[in-house]
Amino acid sequence: MVGPGEFAIAFIGGIVPSLIWLGFWLIEDRCEPEPKLRIVLTFISGMAAVPIALFIEQQAMPYASGTTLLLIWAAVEETLKLVAAAAFGLWSSFYDEPLDAIIYLSTAALGFAAAENALFLYQSMRDGGVADSIIQGDMRFLGATLLHILSSATIGLCMAYAFYRGKLARYDATTFGLILAIVLHTLFNFFILQSAGNETTFFVFLALWAGIVAVLFFIERVKTPARDYC
Repeated sequence: MVGPGEFAIAFIGGIVPSLIWLGFWLIEDRCEPEPKLRIVLTFISGMAAVPIALFIEQQAMPYASGTTLLLIWAAVEETLKLVAAAAFGLWSSFYDEPLDAIIYLSTAALGFAAAENALFLYQSMRDGGVADSIIQGDMRFLGATLLHILSSATIGLCMAYAFYRGKLARYDATTFGLILAIVLHTLFNFFILQSAGNETTFFVFLALWAGIVAVLFFIERVKTPARDYC
């Protein structure tokens, strides 16, 4: 039986890594920062998407398996994160520059990761105790959190590069970004399940970090020259 103290530990353990990452991403937007309330609402919206995702994923389980199920799960999660980012950011008047797409999508992704990690930690405490939960938390901080950042930021980058184009081009860029994010998400889950803790896991995590570095590189390309000196 897990008490209130353990629940609090799981919640804090899930949300703190995401808040650390969120602080890092907001530094990228320090010159013309988004309203703090919008960031908070987007983060909470990302968290609220988790139970919806879990419900849909559970409903899909009797009808699919293997890679097909992984693809469905990825599609559900990436779509819900995009909707969460749009609800308080991308559909508002505050979405007024290319970098904003990356900021709002990354914020929603971190909110999603925070709630997801907290649930995993809570379940781990119920099954294996605090020590196992700490180990599980480290793995999710390095893995799932990075995955959610990378996949959502990929959508944001596609939107950012199409920001000054026509409505149809922006729609196409968003659709392409979503498909690419779903593919990345599915591949990560597939290789993690296949690796089962062997040396392949190292290369999966290495690929994740390489993806994050690539995202940071393209973010610098998105910024205007004037903002580079802020």
